Amino acid sequence: MTTARLDVEARIDESAQTLIVSGTGARPASATLQGPRASTAARITGGGKTWRATFPLRVARWGGQELPLPSGTYALAVEGVDVDGLVLASALLPILRIEINGSTVLIAPPLDPIYETAEGQRTLEDRYVSQIGAGENAVFFESFYGQNAGCNPRAIDRVLAERAPAVRRYWSVTDLSVEVPEGAIAVVEGGPEWWRARAEARMLIVNDWLRRRFVRKPGQRVLQTWHGTPLKRLALHRPGFAPRRMAAVIKESRRWDVLLAQNTYAARILKKAYAFFGKPMWVEGYPRNDVLITGDAAAVRASLGIGPDERVLLYAPTWRDDRAEMVDFIDPERLAADTDAVVLVRGHSRTLRPGRDRAGARVIDVTGYPETARLLLIADALITDYSSVMFDYSVTGRPMYFLVPDLEHYRGELRGFYFDLAERAPGPLVRDHEELVEALEAREVPETHRERYAAWQAQFNRRDDGAAAERVVSRILDQGWLTA
Repeated sequence: MTTARLDVEARIDESAQTLIVSGTGARPASATLQGPRASTAARITGGGKTWRATFPLRVARWGGQELPLPSGTYALAVEGVDVDGLVLASALLPILRIEINGSTVLIAPPLDPIYETAEGQRTLEDRYVSQIGAGENAVFFESFYGQNAGCNPRAIDRVLAERAPAVRRYWSVTDLSVEVPEGAIAVVEGGPEWWRARAEARMLIVNDWLRRRFVRKPGQRVLQTWHGTPLKRLALHRPGFAPRRMAAVIKESRRWDVLLAQNTYAARILKKAYAFFGKPMWVEGYPRNDVLITGDAAAVRASLGIGPDERVLLYAPTWRDDRAEMVDFIDPERLAADTDAVVLVRGHSRTLRPGRDRAGARVIDVTGYPETARLLLIADALITDYSSVMFDYSVTGRPMYFLVPDLEHYRGELRGFYFDLAERAPGPLVRDHEELVEALEAREVPETHRERYAAWQAQFNRRDDGAAAERVVSRILDQGWLTA
């Protein structure tokens, strides 16, 4: 696994799970591996004749456990050393796969490359299709296509682990950097164990579409929790007539046995948008919001390095159909300076892979943070646009601000709304940085929006009482879908 370029070489220490870059001459002052969502610095030893830079391939982020580096392209920099000719052929470790070509380091999921070929995936899919399945007292969880282990599925997992310890809990993940709940088993998407667990679990609990080829096994149940009360139009309600999209929507919704809704408004919308007729809707509040009632805000703040008295602003815009990365309508560092606050930047799950963390004084990019709800818990105010996070944050009763410079374009051309946000928003709509800062001077819900806020909570948060996950798990066990 070692390839050299003049006096510099790279190798993997599999037992220590580290990357070692070494060379001759004076010891470099620093060496870093910088990725879009994570980075690691080397421990440098030696000097004089030879030196060694040892990079850990596991890092702890946001005060959590050490986990493998997220998949992506990283930049290798060793101060004063030319690494352009450095080459390391693809090395497969139990935690990740790594390849080096000069200063470019590719981190990938720990899958044997044979499983990523068309033939390899076809073999695994064919095996999956032929399995009888549903033979294991287990749940296959997936949140946002395996990019995190959060949202409603994670909240259900917590309660299920307590009340039904005999149930095995698998979590679909894109790679092993995804933090799964204690006692759960991470299965990397596309690998043999992922396909096996997906077939054998008696129940699947997901918050988005079942991608790849899904074949329901006899006795297998699917709970679709979805991931938000909708403001923007969804599925069959999206602008434009697209027969292929319509067929895909109907095919997908027929895979679900139960659809969970936060409130009766969402239940009506989701049922029509996904043509989910003749099957049960559970209107139980959102399990992911239980933490907003029962959570420990001090512990979350401490894990992020935020003081108990610091003002926290959470900026969490939704994604745009016409761009891959997060919108850049504000400068987080400028906002932090102008408001004397810590600004948390939370991009949508669809912008996690294309984008990269934003940096700045008193700015923390939490796009890759495991759970949005824990961020809502510590935020003194929310800045959003058209994201369904507005329906979750209102559980707290704290101020919300809507930064919507593209309101006409989004409402009229890009997606469209189910109701007029300007008429019903429980907080001010602003167009630019100056208007936002001026509005943020009001540390409480403005008097002009208090009645709207109360009406909003009455319609959308009536069941968000801290016990939604308990009710959902009770219904699952009462149905006999799992054995406690």
